[in-house]
Amino acid sequence: MDTSVIPLFLKSALIGLSIAAPVGPIGLLCIQRTLDHGPRVGLATGLGAAVADAMYGAIGAFGVTAVITLLTGARSALALGGALFLLWLAWSAWHGSDPKQAAAAKGGIRGWHAFGGTFLLTMSNPATILSFVAVFSSLAGGMATASPAWMIAGVFVGSAVWWFVLVGMVGRLRERLQTAHLRWIRRASALLLAAFAGYQLLTLI
Repeated sequence: MDTSVIPLFLKSALIGLSIAAPVGPIGLLCIQRTLDHGPRVGLATGLGAAVADAMYGAIGAFGVTAVITLLTGARSALALGGALFLLWLAWSAWHGSDPKQAAAAKGGIRGWHAFGGTFLLTMSNPATILSFVAVFSSLAGGMATASPAWMIAGVFVGSAVWWFVLVGMVGRLRERLQTAHLRWIRRASALLLAAFAGYQLLTLI
């Protein structure tokens, strides 16, 4: 391994971490699913966002102008789809079964459903790609001797590390909470998800 790519990889990992860490609908969804369905589903939720971040990072790193233009032009449609998806998630969280009831019924939400949902939700925010393009432009000097693949890998690792840490902390808290507590947290999460959706819809007006 060429040690000259290590600083670039670490900078990119920091970018991925800084994008994933702020509390938003994805973080809220990850917390809620970890509490309701366990760390495995919570981690799948977070990794869906991490893969989407890496894909946007790839588009930004390689400077795929046609894709950037397409996504930017479709920003309103994607934002509308993301807002409607958030409303559906809010409705599902509000009317969801308690963890024990869900497990007894069909095993609760499946990991690949959780992964796919947050992947699509993250990809529905094309503003993310503009952030990657701007940040990766500042790192362009390091790309003279290193493949953009190191930047993409760094973004994924940084984002994934955050989701591992968050799920680990929430997973420990889950063991101390009773079913009634989880129900109230799920209802609060549903209201916040609906609020995020409402804000996103307002930005389209």
